Amino acid sequence: MTNYLEDELKRFNYLTNEIDAAYHEVALKLGLSDSAMLILYTVCNNGEECLLSDITKLSGISKQTINSALRKLESEEIVYLETFSGRKKRIYLTEKGKLLVKNTVLKVIKIENDIFASWTEEERRSYFALTERYLSSFKNKIKEI
Repeated sequence: MTNYLEDELKRFNYLTNEIDAAYHEVALKLGLSDSAMLILYTVCNNGEECLLSDITKLSGISKQTINSALRKLESEEIVYLETFSGRKKRIYLTEKGKLLVKNTVLKVIKIENDIFASWTEEERRSYFALTERYLSSFKNKIKEI
């Protein structure tokens, strides 16, 4: 039984790494760094603007990496930040940024939507339920480390 579980874990890790590599490859192909891709992707999922705190919560990348990537995106006039309600910041796409995401991130989102649309509702529900269950269990278990 242990060998079977080890084989399953290897398969899981392989698939996870391959998915990460595919997103990395598409970011490079689109001329974006991984962090810029994640930031722009998160902004697109929220419309054309997003709270900086949402990016840190939803992207899974460190604040330092986000800030570095944002400075670069600002210098390229892709995004701009505005402070509101004290220290909170909101990120907006510029016109140049809107054109960039149309030719990059929105294409990736369409591919993802097409893939999920090809699955049955039951397949989607099952995939999300199992993924959420795994993530929750993993987070609980790493607290023990």
